[in-house]
Amino acid sequence: MRLEWLDDILAVADAGSLARAAETRHVSQSAFTRRLRAIEDALGVPLFDRRRKPVVLLPEIEAQAGEMRALATQLRHLRESLIQRTGTRGLTLACQHAITTTHSPAIVSILTAQGGRPVRVRSDNREECLLRLLSGEADLAVVYAVPEIAPLTLSRSFEQVLLGRERLRPVAAPRLAQGSDLPFIGYPADVFLGQIMARAILPRIPANRILRRRAETALTLAAHEYARRGIGVAWLPEGMVQRDLDEGRLVPLDQALPGQDMELWMIRLSERNDDGWAHDWSRLVAALGV
Repeated sequence: MRLEWLDDILAVADAGSLARAAETRHVSQSAFTRRLRAIEDALGVPLFDRRRKPVVLLPEIEAQAGEMRALATQLRHLRESLIQRTGTRGLTLACQHAITTTHSPAIVSILTAQGGRPVRVRSDNREECLLRLLSGEADLAVVYAVPEIAPLTLSRSFEQVLLGRERLRPVAAPRLAQGSDLPFIGYPADVFLGQIMARAILPRIPANRILRRRAETALTLAAHEYARRGIGVAWLPEGMVQRDLDEGRLVPLDQALPGQDMELWMIRLSERNDDGWAHDWSRLVAALGV
């Protein structure tokens, strides 16, 4: 049983509904619902009575809430004890998939310079990155946001720094650049880039262009490779595709298809200042010049 699973289950017990529990876990209700179903699948048992509105814990699970709270406390104490016994605590960085390959190397380089701590990088969708941060599984998260479409709604317990902006650009293999009927690579509707596609990109496709979904993936790294292989047009962060554009493996379609500007945010829990983390955070912010 993982600590963040216990925290998610207990959030439902404490909040009384999935919507309020999602708020306390600082994620969207859809992402929180997916996470709860994943917990049930992993455990192989149902946990929630979905016939009830709002959804609640099953009575036999609710009866175990006290034991789950005790176990969560024990796991936190065990984690801290192991950290103290093994010496210098490493740092965990959670990034959206595209950010892992484009922006995380600079952050890892700063944190590990001059005998700094070891850094573990976790690559995931945005909601999962934030959940890792909230549960203590990650010390730092770097994610995208689009204020008018997919904003970051964080409480005062988080400290966030704007690292900059990056454009989501339509790109394709050169042989696909011509013509009005274009295959494209889509993203699932329940991930960050899927929301951007559905709400900011597809509604702005010119009337003289016909897009046909050829493939779908939640991984920008996969979409990047699909585009390079000529499977379809892909909307990818500029930093991920710049070298391919410079070397001609991909061509930009900005003149024909819409793109979208995104904000890049670095986030931490503001009350987390143990083990010199406040100093590491300050050094990181200063080195990044933000």
